[in-house]
Amino acid sequence: MTTTTPSVLFVCVHNAGRSQMAAGYLRHLAAGRIEVRSAGSIPADQINPVAVEAMLEEGIDIRGEAPKVLTTEAVQDSDVVITMGCGDACPFFPGKRYEDWKLDDPAGQGIESVRPIRDEIRRRIKELIASLEPAAAKAAGA
Repeated sequence: MTTTTPSVLFVCVHNAGRSQMAAGYLRHLAAGRIEVRSAGSIPADQINPVAVEAMLEEGIDIRGEAPKVLTTEAVQDSDVVITMGCGDACPFFPGKRYEDWKLDDPAGQGIESVRPIRDEIRRRIKELIASLEPAAAKAAGA
């Protein structure tokens, strides 16, 4: 029996805030049952320190991550592509599941403004996992 682990790609412009928080939550909550990627159409030099702080409050450390450039291969290799304000920069491939999450940009915001963004990302990640869980459970041999 061959089953594959579902894979998700999170894309935002700078790959420094929203997409990194989403990837951090998915890695943490799916515990290896879902492959996680993130990228940006114009990656920043570093992850937003306030996003790092907000995730540390949740017990999730994303300090080791770095913004990555969006590649056609990353999109091609993913089952689900979730965009967060990258507009038309994301290549489209038929047969992929695309979602566009309208979220405020945490860039330049203080921790008080970033927490609600983080909490909304967590809520959406839980819904995403639930939608992918049958495939993830199959991949884990359950």
